[in-house]
Amino acid sequence: MLMSVNPGFGGQKFIENTLDKVRRLKKMIVEKGSNAKIEIDGGVNFETGKALLEAGADILVAGSFVFGAKDQKATIAGLKNL
Repeated sequence: MLMSVNPGFGGQKFIENTLDKVRRLKKMIVEKGSNAKIEIDGGVNFETGKALLEAGADILVAGSFVFGAKDQKATIAGLKNL
């Protein structure tokens, strides 16, 4: 699991260099032939989630984005369709 915000409280801004970390980690996983999954926690929304998946993330944690949404079901569905 990689934190893409500073741990401690929800609603923080996504740390952009997390995308580079995900790319590097994915490369290591592939090179080693591992089946490890990359999970990201923090600052996940539709925009950052799409970028994280493209970088190689497998699992996204989107607490504040989902729980702060007016329509939580639609938000979850949107994340699942990234």
